[in-house]
Amino acid sequence: MPCERYLIRLIHHHSRRPWPGLRLWTASQLGQESIVKFLRARNRDGYDVYFQPYAVCRNAGYILVDLDQAEPGVLAAMHAHGHQPCAVVETSPGHLQAWVHVSTQPLAPAVASAIGRELARRYHGDRASADWRHVGRLAGFTNQKPQRRLPTGLAPWVKLLHTTPGLATDCQGLLQSAGHPLSRSAAGPARPHSRAVPAAPIVPALTVTGAAAVYQTWLQRLRIPQRFLHPNWSVADLWIAKHLLLSGFAVDEVKTILRQGSPGFPRRHAAPEDYLRRTLTRARAAVAAAFPARSSPEPHL
Repeated sequence: MPCERYLIRLIHHHSRRPWPGLRLWTASQLGQESIVKFLRARNRDGYDVYFQPYAVCRNAGYILVDLDQAEPGVLAAMHAHGHQPCAVVETSPGHLQAWVHVSTQPLAPAVASAIGRELARRYHGDRASADWRHVGRLAGFTNQKPQRRLPTGLAPWVKLLHTTPGLATDCQGLLQSAGHPLSRSAAGPARPHSRAVPAAPIVPALTVTGAAAVYQTWLQRLRIPQRFLHPNWSVADLWIAKHLLLSGFAVDEVKTILRQGSPGFPRRHAAPEDYLRRTLTRARAAVAAAFPARSSPEPHL
């Protein structure tokens, strides 16, 4: 499931409260020992570990089908109809989640939700889990739901059962049924699935609209408008830049987000690019001081 970043969510099985902070990590970061240790520690504390390929305010092209009560032959039926999953996860014995890759470009929420509902209807999946931003369980951790406990009393492991990179054969049909205007770059010709030829990484472009949306998301997350009647936008830019860096955004991406999202930018700055450079330098210094050598994967957000 190649993507530039993945959203990781930690939700406590008892209180249903999420662990504070936004985690946007690359595949290489998720493979780091320190981050795996952090996630395992939270999992032992009773937090379920969820993930989703991330494309800011859109769907990254991957649709989750939650086969909570998987029927025999459901995966074969999905293959037969050209809806073969690129990944299948067993969340507990008899309970599956399947990810179907339908587009190499991010999808509008309405389109992704429509496809999710259609796949859930066809294969008797959980329709409540069919919206465009629903997260799935991350393999390699335990399912903390009390009702999923094994006869031994232990929590079952979430297991990766199957992976096949590439678009579903009937991805264009799914996009058309959801009212998506097809283009060669959006769906492209369906590729035969093969383990010998992995799919190329999918890197969603950070558009002007997307950059502004990221800035607004963090503006509200840090409650800057609610806390300050007349915010000092230079200070706000610095705070947001620091949190973006901690969340895994590259320096050039953070610069784009500030340029496109900061209210009234460039305001009265005589040298806007120099202002952005100085802001990023201060933000990186703050991150380095708080987390030397990035030894701690979990910033206190």
